[in-house]
Amino acid sequence: MRAVATAIVSARKKKKAVIFMGGAHVIKCGLNPVLIELVKRKIISCICLNGAGIIHDFELAFQGRTSEDVAANLKTGKFGMGRETAEMINRAVSQGVGRGLGLGESVFQMISAGDLPHKKLSLIYHACKNNVPVCVFVGIGTDIIHQHPSFDAALTAEGSLRDFYTLTEKIKGLNAGGVLLNFGSAVILPEVFLKALNLSRNLGNPVKDFTAANFDMIYHYRPAQNVVSRPVAGAGQGFYIIGHHEIMLPLLAQAVIEEL
Repeated sequence: MRAVATAIVSARKKKKAVIFMGGAHVIKCGLNPVLIELVKRKIISCICLNGAGIIHDFELAFQGRTSEDVAANLKTGKFGMGRETAEMINRAVSQGVGRGLGLGESVFQMISAGDLPHKKLSLIYHACKNNVPVCVFVGIGTDIIHQHPSFDAALTAEGSLRDFYTLTEKIKGLNAGGVLLNFGSAVILPEVFLKALNLSRNLGNPVKDFTAANFDMIYHYRPAQNVVSRPVAGAGQGFYIIGHHEIMLPLLAQAVIEEL
């Protein structure tokens, strides 16, 4: 943990990239304030979320809380069928991507312009306000808003691809001292990162000698390979730290802030 914190502090001082990838549970369990603080202090330079991440983040901005009883609602087919979440996010994506934006920027525009009473709880809102790009990577059919007639799969895919290109560009900043953090994404974000890293290198960018760290509650094969091992093989360092997000993320953030 201390080694990862020191690497983040070093990256910030060298103006190297610190890319944060987070599964939706990180937002769902109440850690937005910690991440927002790191954004405001210009410690995080890029944020990557999956599709559920924008759902939980929007619901915090919209109603100050998120989540539902999946087991109970699944029995009657009501799980994820809330109208406001689907219609507002899907409309934001259709309008934003239609204007040439990516998914993250599209959701930010909706949260920023809308009369959402709790927008200050939104990670996306604070990140984009502080010029930290939010890249969103969606697996079609994995999110509750895909169940609704307002969902446009083509525009969602187009927006996610634009965010993929943004991440590919930002990955160049990892070279010679940057840091990649993955909290709680077991498959989608590790897979996306591996391809974006490969594409960046394929385009002639030297991306090596950086620190990669995966934080999760249990050990998973995919992030162990695609975050901690393969990307830094022979040139960099990788860490796999196991513990609950509610404990590990605040500890890491405080360690970084104190060292700074």
